[in-house]
Amino acid sequence: MASAEQAYYIGTDMNCGGACLLKAYIKDGVITRMETDDGNEPQLRNCLRCRAYRQRIYAPDRLLYPMKRIGERGEGKFKRITWDEALETVASEYKRVSETYGPSAVIYLTNGGDMGQVHNTRTIVRLFSLAGGCTLMWGIASNEGWMFACQATYGYPAGVDHRDVINSNLAIIWGMNPVVIIDGCGTSYHLALAKEAGTKFIVVDPRFSDTAALLADQWIPIKPGTDAAALIAMAYVMITEDLYDKKFLDTYTFGFDRYKQYVLGDEDGVPKTPEWAERITGIPARTIADLAREYATTKPAALLPSKSPGRTAYGEQYHRAAFTLSAMTGNIGIHGGSPGCEITQRGDTPRPMGLAMRTGGNPVDAGSPRRKDALPTAISKGPGLIARLHNTEVMDAILEGKAGGYYSDYKMIYTANVNYLNQYPNVNKAVKALKSLEFIAIQEQFMTSTAKFADILLPVCTFFERNDAVWGAGPHLAYQRKVIEPLGESRSHLDICDALAEKMGITDYNDKTEEEWLEQIMAPAVEDYERFKETGVEKYVGEPSVPFKNEIADPANFPFPTPSGKIEIYSQQIGEIETPLMPAIPKYIETWESVNDPLVEKYPIQMISTHFKRRAHSQFDNIPWLRELELQAAKINPRDAEPRGIKSGDPVRVFNDRGEIIIPAEVTQRIIPGVIDVPQGAWYDPDERGVDRGGCANVLTRDTRSPGGAMPSNTCLVQVEKA
Repeated sequence: MASAEQAYYIGTDMNCGGACLLKAYIKDGVITRMETDDGNEPQLRNCLRCRAYRQRIYAPDRLLYPMKRIGERGEGKFKRITWDEALETVASEYKRVSETYGPSAVIYLTNGGDMGQVHNTRTIVRLFSLAGGCTLMWGIASNEGWMFACQATYGYPAGVDHRDVINSNLAIIWGMNPVVIIDGCGTSYHLALAKEAGTKFIVVDPRFSDTAALLADQWIPIKPGTDAAALIAMAYVMITEDLYDKKFLDTYTFGFDRYKQYVLGDEDGVPKTPEWAERITGIPARTIADLAREYATTKPAALLPSKSPGRTAYGEQYHRAAFTLSAMTGNIGIHGGSPGCEITQRGDTPRPMGLAMRTGGNPVDAGSPRRKDALPTAISKGPGLIARLHNTEVMDAILEGKAGGYYSDYKMIYTANVNYLNQYPNVNKAVKALKSLEFIAIQEQFMTSTAKFADILLPVCTFFERNDAVWGAGPHLAYQRKVIEPLGESRSHLDICDALAEKMGITDYNDKTEEEWLEQIMAPAVEDYERFKETGVEKYVGEPSVPFKNEIADPANFPFPTPSGKIEIYSQQIGEIETPLMPAIPKYIETWESVNDPLVEKYPIQMISTHFKRRAHSQFDNIPWLRELELQAAKINPRDAEPRGIKSGDPVRVFNDRGEIIIPAEVTQRIIPGVIDVPQGAWYDPDERGVDRGGCANVLTRDTRSPGGAMPSNTCLVQVEKA
């Protein structure tokens, strides 16, 4: 007799930032359909990616069995093998490489992907740490520039609770498209509530984004990579027209006088006027001045800069300039204000303790000195080590090794939770580097661009096929219930590492079951764990949180964790580093591959690579329902398209010295002239000539980090021609 259909709430986690709530219906061990949250308010309603997840689970191209490469690296030719053979191969290769070259020759590449509180990237860090160590990464692709700026200025990172924007009389959304990226479940809804309540929205962006279309009272287009100049010119207006909050600056900040000297031109003889910024940004001087006056005189006001403009060369300066402008208006630590950070806050949701498996420390890290250009703060302690590789430097490190000044000669890669080749700059260099390695093992769910280069593929199950929990920006906590058995022979992160530990002779890797870990991890955040499992969600409906509220309300007892105990407009930590192009006060530094670079004669178009409605980074790119939603196309302004004879739908060549892609064009007024948008995340798919036909933006991007670690994804010059 067939069983009755049952429904369960399940928290999602695809590294999109949403952690939305799905309602999955199960019958006879199969997911029959999915809906969104229909429970108590606030409802954590999900996006189209979540609603297509059933097609992802049952996709015909999902990896279900361990595989061994039988063709050339990158061909994607594999044969099925047993788990025993796969694990034995990985264990023996780790042992061979670490004994021959040292454990630092093993690189662990990872990122977000599907990441819960138990099943995540830390399971493998513990495994390799117990086995002898490995080389780890630093340089978060999404927000390393923002993290660096937060550490230098505030001492720790914080974001704005989306529920608090309704208290703002003015909200300036800078380079952010929350309607599409869903960086926090419910963000769009709460922005809509704020709009209805009378909040004025101004959007600054090279694109007329969906967010601008839905919310903006004013759209201000800007050239990519010039955002810091606009913010600094706004500071000039506030200073010269006496519109800034001197009492706030005197009480809570350190070093404003030095910044003031730079802004007024006393330092370098160049006043940072709106006219100065107009020549750089393309924004009319009057518009910059009017925006400065409106922001300075409207209380409370929220400056909400996205991490996206910070993903540029010298992107750290953009973030620090935004923090400084927020301090100049006194909008920090109050409801309706903002410290100059985007909407990333999870409110006052109790935080789970995360996977608490003790590693004893990674031996490779333990033997490494610190980088001279790293901030001496707690957050940067690990990434500040010389042994760590910045994510933009991995492929150079593989190709050059010790001879190129790197810490080791790298021979093996293990990857999990990342389609690395696709999602980091300079794909063609990455192809060359991956082909040079002695061994590659990859945990994956699909035959991604990176998976094709593996020697051994280990199939990972989805979050519907094991138990876990997620910490979301509803704010909420959500349970991930195992509602179906793992398809094929796929396994969870923890199960794979348990089995690998046994093969590697590690006897003390794990002493708890999945459920025991989960109950321990959630204890600080959930009062009644059994009830949490039953309901599937814990929603928090209290007052919106305010970042740095305690530091502003009671600075004597809650100083900022900076050397001065204040908001550091002049960063003493940066000043002590004395690294070129990393100034101690926020400054505008022209990016490489800007419109003034001599390279513009050859490659006259600036390319940005934005987030896409149908994908979470590279996840979901192969899902048919979502591919119907929107075409992967290069968005180009008519003023650039017409002289090239390009019409919407035409295939175009987008190219530079690093590579070439062929992609359909979308001719639109929704992007400014001189700029093209190739959405990031499309899977690299080269033809016989090495020309990418998948529309992978990173074929074109440059693999050079910004001084503070920012990823320069949006600093790129290209040429566009009709194919």
